[in-house]
Amino acid sequence: MTPEPGRFERFVEAGKSVIPPLTLVSTLLFYFGYVSARSQYEYFGVDVDTVGLGTQDYIMRSPQPLLTPLLVFAAAGAGAVAVHAAVRRRTRAATRLGRAGQVTGLAALSAGLLLLAGYSFLRDWRLYGLVTPLLIAAGSTLVRYGSFVRRLTREPPDPTPLRRVSTALGYVVIAVSAFWLTATVAQWSGRGLAMYEASRLDKLPSVILDTKESLFLRSPGVQETKLPASDGQTFHYRYRNLRLLIHGKDRMFLVADRWSAGSATVVVPLDGSVRVQFQFQNQRP
Repeated sequence: MTPEPGRFERFVEAGKSVIPPLTLVSTLLFYFGYVSARSQYEYFGVDVDTVGLGTQDYIMRSPQPLLTPLLVFAAAGAGAVAVHAAVRRRTRAATRLGRAGQVTGLAALSAGLLLLAGYSFLRDWRLYGLVTPLLIAAGSTLVRYGSFVRRLTREPPDPTPLRRVSTALGYVVIAVSAFWLTATVAQWSGRGLAMYEASRLDKLPSVILDTKESLFLRSPGVQETKLPASDGQTFHYRYRNLRLLIHGKDRMFLVADRWSAGSATVVVPLDGSVRVQFQFQNQRP
């Protein structure tokens, strides 16, 4: 006689069913946060891999690029449920809806596949990464939903292996297209955040940088001052009008306090070779 599993065994079995979804969610959050951050700092000429951000940093950055896609998917799902509930008891309406959904879906899917086939010619089109997966995902969804609605009006046939494979592949196409679409939105979100930040560089933390040697900075607006010589003084140059773009594990990334096409991002190691001061905001408390 097999003994009944105890509370600990039930907890372990429940954990096995919970951990994989959590791992998948964490992986997706990390990926979309990474895509957004990479696009954001590319605007300032920085490879995000050199910053040294960790997994948690990317996950914390993921809500912003994911907010719009999640809202759109939720609204589209709610609308689809409402339409389905309104027509499921009306045979004629369901038949017309299913036929219209399949026709519209096939047209959208065909257009998306044509765009996909013309990638080598259309890859420089700014909207390519948004329109193509949107057409493929919407078309596949409409085809599947139209087929489902039309089956409601007649006796459903026994599912065959070919039908099962076709259904599974349809869901895979929808999932991959939604992933591609979300990644594109995350990339745009990162670039938009960078441009917004670049228009308000004076809101970033103000930094005074002292160095031992001249950095020969050419970013407009950065002021270099030679410090007076004194006994024991190892720092000889001071730079003002710098702003902290981001702080990595062992380095800082500084930019000028106003945007210019000729500006550059300065990488400052935190190893004692420089001296850094952060200024108060010019606002009386």
